[in-house]
Amino acid sequence: MSAIATTILSIILMIGLGYVLKRIDFLSESDIDPFNKIVMYILMPCMIFNAIYNADLASLPKLGILPFIILASSAATGAVSFVILKKLKLDDKTLWSVLVTVMIANTAFMGYPVTLGIFGDEGFLRAIFCDMATLCTFLLLSFVLILKFGGTIKTALRKIALFPPLWAVVLGLLFNFIGIPIGDVLSNTVDYLGRGAIPLIMVTLGLSIDFSALSRSKSMIAFTSVMKLMFFPLVAFLIVNYLGLVSLENTVAVVEAAMPSGMMSLLLAITYKLDYELTSDCILINTVISLITLPLIIIFL
Repeated sequence: MSAIATTILSIILMIGLGYVLKRIDFLSESDIDPFNKIVMYILMPCMIFNAIYNADLASLPKLGILPFIILASSAATGAVSFVILKKLKLDDKTLWSVLVTVMIANTAFMGYPVTLGIFGDEGFLRAIFCDMATLCTFLLLSFVLILKFGGTIKTALRKIALFPPLWAVVLGLLFNFIGIPIGDVLSNTVDYLGRGAIPLIMVTLGLSIDFSALSRSKSMIAFTSVMKLMFFPLVAFLIVNYLGLVSLENTVAVVEAAMPSGMMSLLLAITYKLDYELTSDCILINTVISLITLPLIIIFL
């Protein structure tokens, strides 16, 4: 069986496990928040730090183009979506509830396990750089929503400054460049914790699946799925071909662009009192749909 099929089927099984555990009342949706905190504040930072700390960063100048590809794709998708949604005469809260879902890709929670499973450590390192663009998009949208719906710039900056994966990138680069040893015990601990991130992420995604969302928000789910899962990666594909990127940079950039909507979209919707149920519905359903579209895009590439 190919690496693509093996990785996608493994992901489906882990997500399915989470969904089954919810259905038999072994776990519940109330477990999602603590699981997400464990992943976001402990496991994922360890996984990112470990990857960057042990990586050969000789190709860093080449990797630096990846965030700009994702940022440009997000901006283009957001601009086209904004025009369409305006023509539909949606109210501002609904419009921005949808817009954040098409502009923020799940480059970490879904992107990391897919790239690691299919492309190995080299692909995972490139996925980390793609995810930097998602963080920038989150920051930019935070400022836009502050101006639109109220809030404080201080709060937005605090959320970014205290974002653990960001510090994992910074410290990983710093320790790698300077050559700071962390010792076998700490190295093993970080490695073991990092390995726990992907299974817990997948089980948590399974817990969050709610198919009743299909009946609540059909039209906007369809819209966000097309824009996020098809238009977004198409723009990335056109950009990497225009730039003449080859090999792994080309492939990982497009695959990361093809990820479903990120959970950080929901954080924005809740923080700025948008229609967070609509945002949640769109995220959950296009995550499920991405299990079909992602393998097709990877095979095409």
